[in-house]
Amino acid sequence: MRLALPILAALLVLTVAACSRTPDETRIRETIAAMESAVETRNPRDFMAHVAEDFAGQEAGFDRPSLHNLLRAQFLRNESVGVLIGPIEVTIQAPRATATMTVTLSGGAGGLLPERGAIYDVETGWKQVGGDWQCISASWRQR
Repeated sequence: MRLALPILAALLVLTVAACSRTPDETRIRETIAAMESAVETRNPRDFMAHVAEDFAGQEAGFDRPSLHNLLRAQFLRNESVGVLIGPIEVTIQAPRATATMTVTLSGGAGGLLPERGAIYDVETGWKQVGGDWQCISASWRQR
């Protein structure tokens, strides 16, 4: 009986630890929120930390460096950048996932109203890299 008690305690600890792991869908949503925050704070490096090295955009040749350059160009063009992400639908097909959402982007000189804006339907692909989810693909269509 003395030996059974420590084994049961160890099993209980392992079970609780396994159950406390954040679900993949939640982790992807949190990553998208962090990317949104990085854009709004004009921090391309933090945004790109969530983009996989083998990222591919919807157009041929649109790779990770192209995405990084696009972000920097938008920050140079717009003093203020706004992002509003609509409902996110996440589908897990381990070890991959897909997240679709509506994204409203705005930009301008930082006044009360933005000077530019557009709404996009976005589909992103994700994979696990070292326990984290990273974006491996993106396609978008302006509404």
